[in-house]
Amino acid sequence: MDLTDTLKDSLMENFFPAGWDLSVINDCVSSDPSTIDSREDWWNDSFQTINCASVGDFDTYMGHEIAMTIRRAKDEGRKIAFILPVGPMGMYRWAVYFLKEWNVDCKHVYGFNMDEWSDAEGNTLPASNPAAFQYAMEHAFYGPLGKLTVPENQRHFAVKNVLPTYGDRIGELRAAGADLVVVYGIGRVCHIAFWEPHFAGEYDSEEEWLGQTHRIAAKLHPLTIEQNAITSFKSRTPLVPARANTIGPALFAKADYAIGGADGILGRGMQWQGLSLWMTLHHKPTTWIPSTYMPLQKGKLFFLNELAGPLVAECN
Repeated sequence: MDLTDTLKDSLMENFFPAGWDLSVINDCVSSDPSTIDSREDWWNDSFQTINCASVGDFDTYMGHEIAMTIRRAKDEGRKIAFILPVGPMGMYRWAVYFLKEWNVDCKHVYGFNMDEWSDAEGNTLPASNPAAFQYAMEHAFYGPLGKLTVPENQRHFAVKNVLPTYGDRIGELRAAGADLVVVYGIGRVCHIAFWEPHFAGEYDSEEEWLGQTHRIAAKLHPLTIEQNAITSFKSRTPLVPARANTIGPALFAKADYAIGGADGILGRGMQWQGLSLWMTLHHKPTTWIPSTYMPLQKGKLFFLNELAGPLVAECN
């Protein structure tokens, strides 16, 4: 007996995105955790998974990857555009550490935050609010870099008058020889940024879906809201906004290089991200599961090995 057996006429019956087949999703998960990084035919030849034994390893490895990507562009004399998340976050401390250790400045870096909480009109929290993603980035990355930091006029945040310009600004940088690097986490509903799976139902084709650069005041899935209540708001669901401004697949699914991370463990054997990780890696790409587009791109996905499972019942 499980959810698929008991879903009919339950309060969960119309809860999941319409394009989700729970039986297919369940089959993405193997009883053998060691197979989580077995390659699928559709993966990019230059896509790699990096298994991390601890949160400390995860933060260090991912921070090193970000710093090395910045350093490499500096050494090659190229500008580089980064789409940056607020979550995972521990990586930024190590990216700062390595850049300072190497004395690499970020004058060639252009930062674009991928999303931000909003109201129904796309208005966002003030940058001074601790819940604002701009606040998080200034305190975790831009500020600690000190004299090596990204120039202020090269930092872009997902406010409603700036987010719609991302596509053109990034396009101009790429036309001038810059690479686009997308740094990402994976949501409980397998979103990238706050591009939710249910948006797929609004488009007639994959091509149309892939052409979307952004969305203002996006309606978030209930699982996204509850995920953030747990991970960012210390369980206080009423504090979580129901909408956000976000980039779209025209940016996150078309990177020159992508650096991903999955670190969603809670302690005492509890976690929230294992299924999302298995889906990302082993479900065939579909617009109904946005994160399935990340293995199609060159890059690395770092993950905590605890997320591989085995994903079986364990009462806590």
